[in-house]
Amino acid sequence: MPPAHPDTATPGPHSDGYAGYSSAALDDAGELLRALAAPVRIALVLRLHEADQCVHDLVEALGVAQPLVSQHLRVLKAAGVVHGERRGREIVYSLVDDHLSHIVVDAVDHVSEED
Repeated sequence: MPPAHPDTATPGPHSDGYAGYSSAALDDAGELLRALAAPVRIALVLRLHEADQCVHDLVEALGVAQPLVSQHLRVLKAAGVVHGERRGREIVYSLVDDHLSHIVVDAVDHVSEED
């Protein structure tokens, strides 16, 4: 049987991963990408890429119910994509860094080119 293609093979339990990255790093990257996989979370990242915002601003901008926005923000926060800072009675959310927003913007731009 021919060896698996390097782009489709998965590292074994004792592998050092691919391209110098550990299996743990690849697993963590997979978890991060799964956290970004929902359309509402993509929209949240795009909005926060433009400016820091509180939940009611995001609800208004996306037209999604507040509990759903809060739930998706919790997923993004747990994944280390966003963080919240309390300002008075509100929590203002922002991106942890711009790396992930570039991935999301590039992905949306890429699929938009096909239209």
